[in-house]
Amino acid sequence: MRADLQAQHMEMLSLRTDSLAQLGARVPVPSYDRQMVTAGIVHFGVGGFHRAHEAMYVESLLNAGHARDWAICGVGVMPADRAMQKTLTAQDCLYTLVLKHAGGDYEPRVVGSIIDYLYAPDSAEAVVRRLVDDATRIVSLTITEGGYAIDDVTGRFNPDAPGIVGDLEPDAIPQTVFGLITAALERRRSTGREPFTIMSCDNLPGNGALAREAFSEFAGLRTPGLGAWIEQEVRFPNSMVDRITPVTTDEDRAEIAARFGIDDEWPVVCEPFTQWVLEDSFNLSRPPLEDVGVQVVADVAPYELMKLRLLNASHQGLGYFGHLCGYTYVHEAAQDPLFRRFLRGYMDQEATPSLDPVPGVDLAAYKEDLIERFSNPEIRDTIARLCAESSDRIPKWLLPVVRYQLSAGGPIELSAAIVASWARYAEGVDEQGHLIEVVDRRRDEVMARAARQASDPTAFLQSPDLFGGLASNERFVEPYLTALRSLHQQGARRTLELLTDGTLSGK
Repeated sequence: MRADLQAQHMEMLSLRTDSLAQLGARVPVPSYDRQMVTAGIVHFGVGGFHRAHEAMYVESLLNAGHARDWAICGVGVMPADRAMQKTLTAQDCLYTLVLKHAGGDYEPRVVGSIIDYLYAPDSAEAVVRRLVDDATRIVSLTITEGGYAIDDVTGRFNPDAPGIVGDLEPDAIPQTVFGLITAALERRRSTGREPFTIMSCDNLPGNGALAREAFSEFAGLRTPGLGAWIEQEVRFPNSMVDRITPVTTDEDRAEIAARFGIDDEWPVVCEPFTQWVLEDSFNLSRPPLEDVGVQVVADVAPYELMKLRLLNASHQGLGYFGHLCGYTYVHEAAQDPLFRRFLRGYMDQEATPSLDPVPGVDLAAYKEDLIERFSNPEIRDTIARLCAESSDRIPKWLLPVVRYQLSAGGPIELSAAIVASWARYAEGVDEQGHLIEVVDRRRDEVMARAARQASDPTAFLQSPDLFGGLASNERFVEPYLTALRSLHQQGARRTLELLTDGTLSGK
């Protein structure tokens, strides 16, 4: 659709329940009566990805006449979630989801599967009561890779993480996801109710197992015996989620208004591709997600490692080199033949050997599809987004490939170069002398280490929390320093050329 609002004299419609009938003449809208559905899922972290993914799958079930007791109640915990609360409340929790196809076609729909939204700082008790309610059978999470308070090196829960300490104080009003969910589980246990399932949808290896570790440890510190009960009684299915969903921009809002006459304060745009692989491990019951394309399996691990080490780690390969080469958007770098060769080299030579067989997946086709997905010009995903929160991403997505290849005696040059490109990027100034805005929860630390590289070349690696002992591993340090020298002396593009033709010397 390429509607012109002025040319067609289309009335601008606000996105609310009472405008759905009119909107239905322009775009698909919920075919079910939203007054007749109830929430069986409480979701923490309602952002673009959740609304493009889990909420979309639930919407498909509802439109098919199924799962009327599996709608979603969203919960916000962080200060930034206040804006989502205001927007969703004003729009009766409706939003527009637009799939952007590479050829320029837009595929819109109005999604109604989120039927309520609670902002925890307004009333923690209201959130806990919703979680305790028997209707709540699944609590799902998109709280970011760093939201689980798991130490990157030890793999253990960190009770000193920000926010956690306060929630462990006696009689504390819960402020964090851990505090709220654990308080609800404690009440359910004390009243003889079965626990709900906790379903992580974050990009973490073994996300369910990590969630179990985090919640059990927190609960054990809060209430004696509660941690062991959670460990034994609560199900934490692992999952793999995939759909490229860039941050919504004012341009997206304006485009949706112009094409469809919809005044939506917070629409979601995403690629057409979507995948969800989910372990079939639930406490009470679950919606029939396999009916709408979810792969419900016994073991998620092969799919998960495939996605993390091929898609997510390749995004890091695009990000820092792309920024240093002057690209703004992901598709610009992904359409560059040099970057395509670099990514395929990393995927084929270093990442793929670290994977287990993936049932039903042609890895060669999957890798080709990844590069085409990255190249979609309509998504306009930004290089800056790929570069954000690197200290949460590199240790979980890329370094496992490095460690596998080190133990197997395999190649690591391209992975080491990606780490070096992060170190160069973290210096905070690009090759033209422009400042780089480094967005990272460890920003001060990583930038301080990067600033010392001129006098101490391995300074960036000397963070055991991020890199473990890699700073003393000569087989890794040598190609890392070679790439870092080349980035400083010859620039990012020339470094990529030398990497892809196998002649990088760094001298």
